[in-house]
Amino acid sequence: ASSSSSASSGDGGASRAPDTSLFVPVPLKPGLGGAAEEDVGAELTRPLDKGEVLKNLNKFYKRKEIQRLGAENGLDARLFHQAFISFRKYIMESSSVSADLHIILNDICCGAGKGFVLLGHVDDLFPFFLRHAKQIFPMLDCMDDLRKISDLRLPPNWYPDARAIQRKIIFHAGPTNSGKTYHAIQRFLSAKSGIYCGPLKLLAHEIFQKSNDANVPCDLVTGEERVYANEDARQAPHAACTIEMCNTNTPYEVAVIDEIQMIRDPARGWAWTRALLGLCAEEIHVCGEPAAIDLVTELMYTTGEEVEVRNYKRLTSLTVLDYALESLDNLRPGDCIVCFSKNDIYSVSRQIEARGLECAVIYGSLPPGTKLEQAKKFNDPDDPCKILVATDAIGMGLNLSIRRIIFNSIVKPTVNEKGEKEIDSITTSQALQIAGRAGRFGSSFKQGEVTTMHRDDLVQLKEILSDAVPPVKAAGLHPTPEQIEMFAYHLPDATLSNLIDIFVSLSQVDGMYFVCNIDDFKFLADMIQHIPLNLRSRYVFCTAPLNRKEPFVCTTLLKFARQFSRNEPLTFDWLCRHTKWPLAAPKNIKELVHLEAVHDVFDLYLWLSYRFMDMFPDAVLVRDIQKKLDDIIQIGVCNITKLIRASQSAAAPGTAEVVSEDFPLPRTKKDARVVSDRHGAASTEALSIAVEAAGLRRAKNLRPSRLGSRQEDLKSYGRGSLANRLLREGLLTQEMLRQLESEWQDQHRNGRYGFGSKRDDQHRSKETGKKRK
Repeated sequence: ASSSSSASSGDGGASRAPDTSLFVPVPLKPGLGGAAEEDVGAELTRPLDKGEVLKNLNKFYKRKEIQRLGAENGLDARLFHQAFISFRKYIMESSSVSADLHIILNDICCGAGKGFVLLGHVDDLFPFFLRHAKQIFPMLDCMDDLRKISDLRLPPNWYPDARAIQRKIIFHAGPTNSGKTYHAIQRFLSAKSGIYCGPLKLLAHEIFQKSNDANVPCDLVTGEERVYANEDARQAPHAACTIEMCNTNTPYEVAVIDEIQMIRDPARGWAWTRALLGLCAEEIHVCGEPAAIDLVTELMYTTGEEVEVRNYKRLTSLTVLDYALESLDNLRPGDCIVCFSKNDIYSVSRQIEARGLECAVIYGSLPPGTKLEQAKKFNDPDDPCKILVATDAIGMGLNLSIRRIIFNSIVKPTVNEKGEKEIDSITTSQALQIAGRAGRFGSSFKQGEVTTMHRDDLVQLKEILSDAVPPVKAAGLHPTPEQIEMFAYHLPDATLSNLIDIFVSLSQVDGMYFVCNIDDFKFLADMIQHIPLNLRSRYVFCTAPLNRKEPFVCTTLLKFARQFSRNEPLTFDWLCRHTKWPLAAPKNIKELVHLEAVHDVFDLYLWLSYRFMDMFPDAVLVRDIQKKLDDIIQIGVCNITKLIRASQSAAAPGTAEVVSEDFPLPRTKKDARVVSDRHGAASTEALSIAVEAAGLRRAKNLRPSRLGSRQEDLKSYGRGSLANRLLREGLLTQEMLRQLESEWQDQHRNGRYGFGSKRDDQHRSKETGKKRK
C-alpha cells in the first residue's frame, strides 16, 4: 500500500495484511560490555568459537520450520530476512551476549561438533531470535492495537455530539448559477445561530461581509485570520469559515456546507466528510452538484438521518457556440479566456495588450486581495478593462460579469488519487463549473456563451459538456492527531512520515470512504524530521498549508521549525530580515513570482501564529505589511505585460517561458502525437526522452501550443528552460544532455525521421547487432 494511495475497502472485518516494506528496523548496537555477563557465560561454559557460531546461525536461517514459526509470529519473508541479518550481526559483533544465549550457543556448537544432538539444537535459538526481532520491529508486539487505532470503518462514531441530536439534512442541488447557495444562505441569515463552511477564503469573506451588511453579526474564521463582529472579541452567533476550520463542538441552528462534491477531493475531501458527519446543527444545508446526492444520502443513512433534496435549474441560459474564436482579433467586451498554465496566461495577456486592449489577470497563486481588485476592475462598466485572462481559479469564489468563456486549451495538469501527475482533458464537472461563470444572474449579461480558442477543440468541448457528471462515489478521510499520537505511543522510534505510512497501510475503510492523499504532509514531515520537536508540534507544522513547489516558502518553514525548536520566538524583525522587507514593485515576472511567495510566507506566519501564539507573537504587524505587499503585487499584475517584456528581453535567446512550470502544457489531448515537421522529429524525441526521464505520465501526448512560445521550447530544448529545469532537479545530467544534442545533430545530418519509422528501426537493429558481435 502506497502512502499516497487510498486505503482499500474493508472486507467485512477481515484484517488487512500490513505492508511490511514500511516497517523500518530500529538499530540495536552490539553488546560491548565485557564485564559480568561475559564472565558468567564464559565461566559456565567456555568462550564462543565465532566461526562455529556463524555456521549454526546460517543453518538456523535455512530451516523451513523456523521460517514457518516466524510467519506465525508476524514475520513474513522480508521481515524474517531483515531480523535474521540484524540478529546475526548482533551476535557476531558483540564482545559478550547474555548468559542464557551464550550457554545455548555453546551447547549448539558442542553438539554440532561432536554429534551429540541432546546438547543443543539450532531450533533452540528461536526464542532469542524472536525477542531480537520484536526489539527491532516493535510493531510486531502491538499489531492488534495498531489495527484498532487505524480502523476507519465507522467515522460517524467519531462525533458523539452530532450523534446525540437528530439533524435535518437539506441538499440544494443544481449547476453553477442556479441560486442553490443563495437559498441556503437566506436560511443561514434568518437563523438564531449558524455556520457557513466554504472551500475558499474568498467565499468565507463574502458570506462574512454579506451577513454583517444584513445586520447579522458574523465572525470570519480562516486558517490565517480571525475577525470578530463584536469589538470586544466575543464570539458572534454566526460564523463564516474555510471548511477545515469549522468547529464540530459548538451547537448551531443552521450549518451550510458549500461545494459538497469536493468531498471526493483526493487531498481535501476529509474536511467535507468531517463537516457533514460532525457539525452539531439542527439543520445542515449542503450545496453542490447533483452527482453527490446518492453518496450524501448513503452517508446519512449510516447516521440515521434523512436527506431532503431540493433541485435547482440554471437561472440564465448558457449556449455552446458553433464556432471557435480562432484569433484574439475577434475578442469582445465581457470575454474571459481560460488557460491552465501561468505561461499561457502571460503569453495571451501580452498578445491582447499588443492589440491595444486592456485585460485583467486572475490565477491561483495571486493573493485574495489582488484577485478581488482584478475582478472589480473587470466588472466595472466605467473601466476600460473589458477582457479577462484567468485560470480555473475563477471556477468558484469570485463574482464576475462574463459574457463569453473561451477555453484556450481543454487539457489540464492534475494530480490523481495516487499522487501522480497527469495531463488529461478537463472533466465534465470542471468544464461545467468554468463555463457556468458566463452569463451570471444579476450581471450585465443575461445570457452566457462558451467556446474554444481553436476550432478543433470545439467538438471535444461539446462532447465533454454533454457528458453526464459521474456520481461521487466515496468521501475522504484523514488520520487525526490523536490517532497518530496513539501510533507514536506504540512505535516511539518511528519517524512521523513512517507512522503515517504504516497507518495508511493498516487502515481499513468501507466502500463509502477513502484515505486522502498525504504526500504533502509526508514531504514536510521528511523535511523537518531532523529538527527536535514534540510530536504534536511536528504534526501541526506538517499540516501547514503551503505549496511544496515554492522553495522559498519551504525553506522558511524549515527556519520557522528550527527556531521554534530552540524556543526562540519568531519576531516581526526576524521575519523582515528574512524576507528583506520592505520590498519594491516587481520589474519582471521572476520578481512578481517571488513577491507572491513572500505573501505565502506571511500567510504561513499568520497560520502558525494562531496555533503557537507565544512563538509567533507579531501577527498584527505581519498582517499590516501583508496588506502593503498585496498593494505592491497589484501594481505588478496591472503592469504584467511590461514585466513579461522585461523578462523575455533579459532571457537567453530561444527561451520562451517566463516562469518555470512543471511541464510544457499541450493545447489539446486529441492527436497530440502529431508534431509538424518544422519542429523537427529529433527535437521532439529529445523532449519526449527528457519528459519521460521526469517520470511524467502521458508523455506521448505532449504537443506544442499554438501560441508560439512552445515552438521555441521545442527548437531550443538544449538551451531552454525545460532542459535547465530537468538539470536543476537532477533528472537530467550534463552528459545525458550532450548525448541528446549529439543524437540530434547526427539525425539532422542524416535527415529527419519520425517516431517508430522503419529506417530508425533498421538503424537500431544494425547498431544492436554490432554491439552483440
